[in-house]
Amino acid sequence: MTTPLNRFLWGASTAAHQVEGGNVGNDIWLLENLPDRSGGFREPSGDAVDHYHRYVDDIGLLAGLGLNAYRFSVEWARIEPERGQVSQAALDHYARMADACLERGLVPLVTLHHFTSPLWLAQAGGWDEAEAADLFAAHAERVAARLGDRIGAWMTFNEINLSTLAYDLPDARRARRLEKLRAAAGRRIAADRFSTFLTHGGRAPEVLARAHSLSVQALRAQVRAPVGLTLALPDLQAEPGGEAHLARAQAETQDRWLDITGPDDFVGVQTYTRELFGPEGRLPPPDGQALTLTGWEVYPQALGHAVTRAWSRTGKPILVTENGIATDHDPLRVDYTRRALEGLAQARGQGAEVWGYLHWSALDNFEWMHGYGPTFGLIGVDRATQARQVRDSARWLGDVARTHPEGP
Repeated sequence: MTTPLNRFLWGASTAAHQVEGGNVGNDIWLLENLPDRSGGFREPSGDAVDHYHRYVDDIGLLAGLGLNAYRFSVEWARIEPERGQVSQAALDHYARMADACLERGLVPLVTLHHFTSPLWLAQAGGWDEAEAADLFAAHAERVAARLGDRIGAWMTFNEINLSTLAYDLPDARRARRLEKLRAAAGRRIAADRFSTFLTHGGRAPEVLARAHSLSVQALRAQVRAPVGLTLALPDLQAEPGGEAHLARAQAETQDRWLDITGPDDFVGVQTYTRELFGPEGRLPPPDGQALTLTGWEVYPQALGHAVTRAWSRTGKPILVTENGIATDHDPLRVDYTRRALEGLAQARGQGAEVWGYLHWSALDNFEWMHGYGPTFGLIGVDRATQARQVRDSARWLGDVARTHPEGP
């Protein structure tokens, strides 16, 4: 199979805030450090796994496994710590990361926004304000101008549909929760319009859609590589009586976002599990089913279903940008990934064009509100020493990549 990337991509993904450490200038750093954990985070990210300084060795480990791609994100708050003040040093850092990939035979893949925004943007209303779309397009333009054609593929937003995934909470309850959080954060920095990618109000989906559109245009003016975004696409299923809830969830949380990818070159699919709906709405995982460390049902079949649905809806090539499992039992990670790849092979057999598979994640990391408890990494990290431990699952995936260069 020939793709614009010239090969099937076998790799792994990370996100800047989850691995770099010391991202003190973004909105999530503020939330995770609110007094009494009022921001809802189990613990602060702190030094994370120090990937900002250890990226050369980490990229070397991925290459040594036999993988050929690495997806990472750039931290907007490092690049533009204050509005209009651009850090050339930060841009140079991410260019060096891309170069380190290329020197070791990995295709670098970049995400421009992976949940975190500069604090100055959140303080001014964040994604609830129309101006945010233009500011993000300018961010895309400057990153593309510096990193240029080093990058194999660009993603504007990570899980742009995250804002609409809270269908299990009544609107009033969700609004109260978010308003309480925004108020606590706003008091900390004396801001009355504080809003983040995670705590925004009702206007954000439209602003985000426009930001994606503008940033695609900005990227295409600078680079030749494929451009897309990533979507959180759990496999949505209905029990008897849950069909109406399923249809609503699909329309609001998936289809409206799949439909904005019309001008894009590909769709990034991120799938971990399934979600069930009954007559009263979303259901908990079935009794007796194995759960991950994040409380999700172990359901590797979800990947093939999600890829097939995204491809059928859009007709676009698919890049699996995240798939994995939070577990402290590495043989389960191998079994889960093997079964997920079997489903991906079935989707390809049914006609889906798939450009690659990127495991989540390359490293154990800061899993947002869960803190450092859930371990997703192909490579384990001892945070007391920052020592890396290559897991058997990583070696297994590397073997799969070497023996199946055309994909599963």
